[in-house]
Amino acid sequence: MDASQWRAHAREFAEREVVPRAADIDRTDRVPDDLVHRLGAEGFLGVGIPRDWDGRGGDARALVAVLEELSRGSAAVAVLAAVHLSVCAQPILNWGTTAQKERYLRRLARGAIVGAFALTEPGAGSDTARIATRYAGGPEGFELEGTKMFTSSGVTAGILLVFATRNPSLGHAGISAFLVPSETPGFSVAQRFEKLGLRGSETTELVLHGVRLPRDALLGSEGEGLRVALGSLTGGRVGIASCALGVAQAAFEEMRRSVARRDGDVGRAALARAFAELSAARALVERAAERKDAGDSFVEEASVAKLVASRAAVSIASAGVDLAAPHGALAGATAERLWRDARVFPIVEGTTEIQELILARSLLDAEPGRKP
Repeated sequence: MDASQWRAHAREFAEREVVPRAADIDRTDRVPDDLVHRLGAEGFLGVGIPRDWDGRGGDARALVAVLEELSRGSAAVAVLAAVHLSVCAQPILNWGTTAQKERYLRRLARGAIVGAFALTEPGAGSDTARIATRYAGGPEGFELEGTKMFTSSGVTAGILLVFATRNPSLGHAGISAFLVPSETPGFSVAQRFEKLGLRGSETTELVLHGVRLPRDALLGSEGEGLRVALGSLTGGRVGIASCALGVAQAAFEEMRRSVARRDGDVGRAALARAFAELSAARALVERAAERKDAGDSFVEEASVAKLVASRAAVSIASAGVDLAAPHGALAGATAERLWRDARVFPIVEGTTEIQELILARSLLDAEPGRKP
C-alpha cells in the first residue's frame, strides 16, 4: 500500500476501534491488551519494516500517515506504535545482525511483542554523555547495572533497546546499545508515573540489577551506542511529530464543531489561525518524511517538524478548550483531554529547547545564503 492507502486504512481502524475507547484509555491510563493485539493484526506495528522480516512494507510517508490517524483517535495508542517502530524496530533493522532480526524483528513486525527504548536516566536526559548505567563483560557476554527513567511502554514491552557505558570517563565513546528482553532476570519496572496527558502511554522507571546478557545482545559495535541512539531519535522525532499532528487535527475538528454551533463570528478567526498552524505543521512533517525516504539527511527537518507540530498541537488544543467553554474545561471533555495530551508533546522525544539548540547549531554551521 502507498501512503494514501495506509492513511485510509488507519483512519477506518481508528474510527472503529480507537475513538470509542479513547476516553476509557485516558481514564484508566491503559491501552488494553486486545487493542495492542489488533494494532499488530492490522499491520500497524509492522509499517516500514520489509516483508522479508514479516513487516508490512511502506515508507516514512506511510508511517507518518498511520501515526497521525491513530493519534486523532488516541495519542496514547499512536505513541505506543511510534516508539515501537521508530526507536526499537528501526534500529534493529538498521544495525542488527541477521540473528537479531530473526529473533526480535520478526516478532516486532507481527506485533507479537512490543518494543521500547531506554536512554534517559535520573541524571542524564538530553546529555547522553552523563549516562551512568554501567556494563562490563567480554567474550562470554555482558552484565548491566543501573536505572532508566521515563521509558515509554516499559510495562508492555517485550524487548527494550538499552544504552549503557563501559566507563563514564570515556564520554560518548564508552556508550553501547543492548537488546534486553523484559523477562531477563534482574530487569524490573520500579514504578509507573502518572502524567498530565498521554495517559495510557506507560512512562516508567526501570531497574537493571545484575542483568546478564549474551554477547549477541550487543546492537552494533561496542562504543557505537551514541550513533545508534542519535540515529534512532532523529527518526523518532518524525514519529512523535506525526502523533502531535494527529492531536492537532483532532483538536481542530473539535474547534470547528464548537464554532459551527455558535451564531456570528465568535471563534472564526481562531479557527482560521488554527487551520494555518495545522497546515504548516503537516507540510513540515511530510517534508521530513520525504527527506528520509529519499535517503537524505533529515536531522534539521525532523527537529523543525517536531518543534512546530508540538507547538501547533498545544496552541490549537488550548484554543479548542476556550471555544468549547464552559464544558470544554470539564474533566472528561474531549477538548480537555486533547489539551492535556498536546501539552506533553513539547517535552517528549527531545524538548522544545533541545530542538531549538539542534536547529541553531545547524544554522550557524551552514554556509551563508543557505535557504531552507
